Amino acid sequence: MSDGTLVVGAGQAGLNVALTLRRSGYHDPITLVGEEPWLPYQRPPLSKGFLLGEVAEDKLALARPEVFRDGDVELVTGDAVVTVTRPEDRSAGIAKTRSGRTIRYSRLVLTVGGTPTRLPIEGSDLDGVFYLRTIDDSRAIRAALADGPRRVVVVGGGFVGLEVAASARRLGHCVSVVEADQRLLARSVAPMVSEALLAAHRRRGTDVYLTAPAGRFAGQGGVVTTVQLADGRCLPADVVIVGVGLTPRLELAHQLGLACDRGILVDESGRTSRPFVWAAGDCAQFPDPLTGAGSVRLESVQNAIDQGRAVGADVADKGGVYSAVPWFWSDQDTLKLQIAGLADDFDEHLLFGNLDEERFSVVYFRRQDLVAIHAVNRPKDYLAVRRALAQRMPVSRQAFANPEVALTEVIDRAMAEHR
Repeated sequence: MSDGTLVVGAGQAGLNVALTLRRSGYHDPITLVGEEPWLPYQRPPLSKGFLLGEVAEDKLALARPEVFRDGDVELVTGDAVVTVTRPEDRSAGIAKTRSGRTIRYSRLVLTVGGTPTRLPIEGSDLDGVFYLRTIDDSRAIRAALADGPRRVVVVGGGFVGLEVAASARRLGHCVSVVEADQRLLARSVAPMVSEALLAAHRRRGTDVYLTAPAGRFAGQGGVVTTVQLADGRCLPADVVIVGVGLTPRLELAHQLGLACDRGILVDESGRTSRPFVWAAGDCAQFPDPLTGAGSVRLESVQNAIDQGRAVGADVADKGGVYSAVPWFWSDQDTLKLQIAGLADDFDEHLLFGNLDEERFSVVYFRRQDLVAIHAVNRPKDYLAVRRALAQRMPVSRQAFANPEVALTEVIDRAMAEHR
């Protein structure tokens, strides 16, 4: 028996690596180490259902304790791996944790995720300024919002920021969103989708400020009272929630001398630049799973699950390859945004439905080929495009020549022609 596999990071990706190893017939020891004291849990409800008090804490867990016992996976929680060495052909790697534990391993998987990007501005350490990543973060924000109504300023108009803003509005608070870019979700969606979401949030009473980076946080008695924008405007604030992105955790990767860019560079099987070391989830940067060209780093549940399973299979010598169609979702009050595919570098897009009615789909093309969909409250459109992309079914821009034909019908016809 070898020294087994160490999986560092007990989130969605790490859990799926460990469980897939066992399901793939891997018999050596498996140790899964998580810095937080909880069982592996799902993060999406932290900005929505859990924050609103609609999802109980015990419903967040991804697996019960017996799953690890029955699968013979040693789960270590509430401890952080702080140093690692590379495993070699004839010598084990060694990890040390913050508590002093030593773990030997023959294979290492980094599923370390990331941390919320911090704003390097004055007042960031004031009480009342929050970041959201963990159960404890969501608990703290929920407690701060319990004494309402409060004046809430959300810094960042990305997915997390807009979800938190929608939740705070539902709780009856006065909410403002400040976004440094010229539009919401600028790196993720087409301008018309940004405009539709902007209008929808404003209809619900949220004030949204664009091209408005936060300049400083001011307070009294160590507690935040004001968000001052870079142009000098001041917004009163009892609670500030910052959501300006995720910074991948690369400290252990650097210790190991792994190649890194916007994340830990891996191939389609999650293998890093060093033998016997893999990475998966939010921290991993990998070839586009649809085209194989370029590289992406995805922060999504789907990516963590599918890539974790592929890496687990590969570590078990079963040849795992990550080739799933990327998909995402974001619930913002009654707005359900669903995304399939990657719309990077699209050169044309088409609208189906009505923006003002908050029920529409935008499909994206690159060199005349369908590559992605962003659907708001149109789940049938989303599922149709996702199915076509998953089956690698080519659907050209020409198939959409008749604007009177429903999107789902276009996809069904195109798929029938290629059967």
